Amino acid sequence: MKNCLLSGLAVFVSLAVCAQALEPIPTIERRLPPKGVKLPVELHVKLELELEWLQSQVDQLKAKKVDTLDAEVFVKALRYSLINGEYFRDKDFVLGEKMVTLAKERLAGLEKGETPWHEQRGALVRGLRSKIDGSVQPYGLFIPEELKLNKPVPLLVWLHGRGDTVTDMHFINRSLTMNAALGRFFDSQKMITVAPFGRQCIGWKHSGEIDIFEAIEQVKKQYKIDADRIVLAGFSMGGAGTWHVGAHYTDQFAGVYPGAGFVDVAKYNRIKKEDFPVWYEQTLWGVYDVPGYVRNLFNVPITVYTGEEDRARPQSELMVTSFAKEGVKLEHLIGPGMGHKYHPEVAKKIQGLIEENAQDGINHFPPKVSLQTKTLRYPRMFWVEATGLKEHWKDSRVDAEMLYDNVVEVTTKNVTSLNLLRKLVTGTKITIDGQEIVLGKNLDKVSLLKTEDQWSLAELPTSLRKKTKLQGPIDDAFMEPFLVVTPDGKSNNQILERWVKFEMAHFDKRWRELMRGKLRVKRADQVSVADISQYNLILWGSPESNSMMKRLADKLPVKWGAKQIAVGGRKFDTNWHVPQLIYPNPLNQKKYVVINSGHTFREGHDRTNSLQNPKLPDWVILDMSQLPDNLSAGKVVAADFFDEQWRLKK
Repeated sequence: MKNCLLSGLAVFVSLAVCAQALEPIPTIERRLPPKGVKLPVELHVKLELELEWLQSQVDQLKAKKVDTLDAEVFVKALRYSLINGEYFRDKDFVLGEKMVTLAKERLAGLEKGETPWHEQRGALVRGLRSKIDGSVQPYGLFIPEELKLNKPVPLLVWLHGRGDTVTDMHFINRSLTMNAALGRFFDSQKMITVAPFGRQCIGWKHSGEIDIFEAIEQVKKQYKIDADRIVLAGFSMGGAGTWHVGAHYTDQFAGVYPGAGFVDVAKYNRIKKEDFPVWYEQTLWGVYDVPGYVRNLFNVPITVYTGEEDRARPQSELMVTSFAKEGVKLEHLIGPGMGHKYHPEVAKKIQGLIEENAQDGINHFPPKVSLQTKTLRYPRMFWVEATGLKEHWKDSRVDAEMLYDNVVEVTTKNVTSLNLLRKLVTGTKITIDGQEIVLGKNLDKVSLLKTEDQWSLAELPTSLRKKTKLQGPIDDAFMEPFLVVTPDGKSNNQILERWVKFEMAHFDKRWRELMRGKLRVKRADQVSVADISQYNLILWGSPESNSMMKRLADKLPVKWGAKQIAVGGRKFDTNWHVPQLIYPNPLNQKKYVVINSGHTFREGHDRTNSLQNPKLPDWVILDMSQLPDNLSAGKVVAADFFDEQWRLKK
């Protein structure tokens, strides 16, 4: 109890809180996936034995340098179904045995050096290995029978809707037995369709959005895909994903076709202004709310669909209004009499538009480009790239146009540096925000820097600053490869020890159940130079209990001493407080270090994908007297973003 001892009158005030802090922290019930039903004991034992054998076969083939990904998707699906309890109805019991059969078929083929599924037509499932966490993720494919694969073909990327119980095993089963699950609603025979899994049910955000592009790259390795003829579409949650992925990565697609998806957190959830959350959570709606990226969508053919009686219709109409405010008309197709589904005739029209876009392809150097963003996580459209913002989370824009071969006009808002990624010749005149700059030589890339309201030809300074994939907030660290670094010692603070153990276990369990993967984990004293080079480091514990954290402590802006945590001029008692933060790793400033946090949205936010957004900014101080629950890891007593140079704001 010595760590709960305080001096003076604080002892009497804190006794009750201290006692509570040392009690076991209550378990947080998961929402996704929901709790399943129990397997019959004999079947459970049988499947566990089958799983053990299958894994041994995978390990043997891997030892022979055989690529086992396309078999591992079934093995992983079986493993997670057993660990997480993902049998939701009695009729699901047969699916475990189906995974065993499918895995055995693929493993037998690999053992013989045969891969007949590589030439298979129709519906099939294959796998990718995520760079983020090394996990195996399934994706569905549909290869039309008559499509000629000896030359580059178009690709339709189909994003599925929400399915609380559609975990790996169920996604695989649906992908093999239901055309709609594979994105074949439009029944196109002119292109390959890929249906990523997207970590099941996180709204195509976070690692789910990265998985889309990893699935595309995997398909491009396996089939002759024309990279300039990729079209994006989806419905419901998949429609929301099509909106935000299409708006953030617009130049990657020849067409974008969202169906009945949400685009705005507050309006979709009908949150009244008086009920808005804390200011920084509102600010972070700007990561994904699509109206803040609307101008990007001017760069691509786009049509939105909703049913006439669909409750999602106001969200589509909000985007029509957002386009109109910028002087552009958005085509909105409405299914007469339809609720939350496609009208067959309208679907045929959309299919025709998709095929037309796929035929036209992408022009990578359009004469006119619009870029709109709120964060350098999403900095580029075609040949325009923002490399610095005056302030993150503000509306930031670059509009550039090649008026003639050697005349470029650029206007900006809240942007302090940018690149024009195209060849420009000597004598080219660039007018930027009314200021004229003439090139004195040929350049393949033009870098422009704004200093005291004046633009000049200049490269970015090398000093520490926010830049792409190094701009926060905390959740951003989990969109790139990361390593969880656990304590190699103990803290004398029992309250902190209890909190760290609970939150580490919570993060591990939540990553497996919700993010459908396994964390990379090392103890602090085992972290190598290669790890520091490769990964964002997620450090748990305190400078007292984690030697890596101790190594970095003096180099971080939040100072964690023996008795106090200091943030600028504010100080917090270490008996009751713990910091969470993201910062460029002082040992490798190309990667992040994160202190004591996983994703900041929690089980209570899983009720709707629209709430699965970052909840905390760049740094936070938590009061541990409030126990972790389904909405937060503790009571936030201070929080803010760092400035553009990663400094504490004054």
